[in-house]
Amino acid sequence: MKIERRKTKASEVYTASLNDIMFFLLLFFLIVSTMVNPSVIKLLLPKASNSEQTISKQNINLSVTKQLKYYINDEEVPFDRIELKLKALMARAKETTVILRADNDITLQHVVDIIDIGNKLKVKVILATRKE
Repeated sequence: MKIERRKTKASEVYTASLNDIMFFLLLFFLIVSTMVNPSVIKLLLPKASNSEQTISKQNINLSVTKQLKYYINDEEVPFDRIELKLKALMARAKETTVILRADNDITLQHVVDIIDIGNKLKVKVILATRKE
């Protein structure tokens, strides 16, 4: 005796909600990526035992690479234009702090030159370090 089923069950995958899920994931990653620190200049910072410090209202990131390229907030600036660029940025906010991110392979004189510019403009200059 042969027993057969009259109706066969078809397997289906409903993908109607998959578009919504992918849209929300894309939206989530776009929002999160804007919150990440935008500084992408790769530097090897010098070490310090305590690198935690409070930071004031407006921060200006000034980075100096191994090749002595100067960046203010990810925009490359020649050394002789740093003072003018900092003045323009400082005019926007009352309390300004310059965070100096200098590669640990450059000579100390280049760091002191930047600190002198900060002293001339009467702005607080903080040297960024990495934890040991």
